[in-house]
Amino acid sequence: VQLQASGGGLVQPGGSLRLSCSASGFNFKLNTMTWYRQAPGNQRELVAFITSAGTTNYTDDVKGRFTISRDNVRRTLYLQMNALKPDDTAVYYCNINYRSRNYWGQGTEVTVSS
Repeated sequence: VQLQASGGGLVQPGGSLRLSCSASGFNFKLNTMTWYRQAPGNQRELVAFITSAGTTNYTDDVKGRFTISRDNVRRTLYLQMNALKPDDTAVYYCNINYRSRNYWGQGTEVTVSS
């Protein structure tokens, strides 16, 4: 299982970014995929997940601002982040729990600052 996240960067408050996570080594379309984030000094927290059926769920902090989606043909997970706030600054990780084991991408850093 390999996960490769990309798309992070520096953005001003109110701006947008789209994160991507390309996946290989497992049947992507059959599995729930998740985005987590970890801010400096904080524990890693769940941001959003999307099931194989396309059902989505978000932490309250990002509802209405972030959208998780997936492209099963491209085997890619996305996180569209709008109306970004300084509190969204973190390293973002894609994740799959596959055969009872957690796999993580390498993380992509998002900094929201003016």
